Amino acid sequence: MQKIKNIEKAAERIKLAVKNSERIILYGDSDLDGISSVVIAEEAIKSLGGHIDCAFFPDRENDGYGINLKALEMLKNKAPALFITFDLGIGNIKEVDIANELGFEVIIVDHHEPLAGIPKASIIVDMKQLDDPYPFKGLANVGVTFNLCMELLGKNVSSSLKNSFLELAALGTISDMVPQIEQNQEIIEHGLRSLKNTFRPAIKAFLDILGNGEVFEGALPKIISGLNAAESVNFENESYVLLTCSDKEKCKEMAQKLLDKNNYKQIQVKNVVQEIERRISQKQDSSIIFEGDPAWKLTLAGSVASIICNKYNKPAFIYKKMDKESCGSVRNPKGTNSVDAMKECDDFLMTYGGHALASGFRVKNEYLGKFEKCLNKYFSAQGGSASGGKK
Repeated sequence: MQKIKNIEKAAERIKLAVKNSERIILYGDSDLDGISSVVIAEEAIKSLGGHIDCAFFPDRENDGYGINLKALEMLKNKAPALFITFDLGIGNIKEVDIANELGFEVIIVDHHEPLAGIPKASIIVDMKQLDDPYPFKGLANVGVTFNLCMELLGKNVSSSLKNSFLELAALGTISDMVPQIEQNQEIIEHGLRSLKNTFRPAIKAFLDILGNGEVFEGALPKIISGLNAAESVNFENESYVLLTCSDKEKCKEMAQKLLDKNNYKQIQVKNVVQEIERRISQKQDSSIIFEGDPAWKLTLAGSVASIICNKYNKPAFIYKKMDKESCGSVRNPKGTNSVDAMKECDDFLMTYGGHALASGFRVKNEYLGKFEKCLNKYFSAQGGSASGGKK
């Protein structure tokens, strides 16, 4: 059976780090795909007898996406260490160079497309590398991580631990909007079957609050939305803290806090959507919806973009405008590819990346107009994704 390139190599290197009691740092994206990847990896490493020195999660709004210099500055005293990234890293060429200079050995576990070359990491596990023979390229990062952990634990993995991994892998896979086919479908089916009888206190807390059994289907999106409503402060993420907590009462308290946070977030999302619709009504029709504001929180951008994209059947580029640059999320209809679009317009971008239907970008404010014009030109040439959409 074909395996993802370097997955055996990465597993052997992690085993060696455990054997030699090396310091291990896990660095993940702050969405549920990245968080669930880190939790699974941490539990797999601990089950081998290893110790995780720390788990770091950047705040996209304040720290930027991916490995960033602020994090490396905070972590530099921990070198030498094995520095493993999850759901990010493939685009961090400069930052990986700096991490290497500081004395870290970097392993990248990612599922995004390499855009501008390959970082000089010790090992890269990403099935979207050009020479990777793994046939299915649609895994969420947590799917890649699940495969890595199965390689890491081999025949020693207990059925209960495997099910616990699959539960988180299912949530992360659904959350990341990857196609629910092939191995993704298997992960989701197995994970959701196990989820109803979960041993994980965090998930039990959500189910106690929301109800189980017949209402499980209704609870699932709320659990995912709640976990995605978490914020990262000083590189510590609320959902990571919850998912790794063993105290039932604390879990219930944190789960309720995240559900409340998500309810407030939905009100904010609704307000931003209404403002965008007001703006759209006053503009000429175009191939995309491209809107931003200094008052909008970056954490709302993905949800807003999804609603706008679904309603108008157009690519939606929604961003927070900051002092000198803007950062945003993109959602676009099936049959279109926002990453390909941004490749065509990358002269105007600082960073970008993601999947065909869900991605993100960072751009200097002086280039916002040119970026929008370039995107409009690209999607117009694709045949006008707005055709058939609601006006």
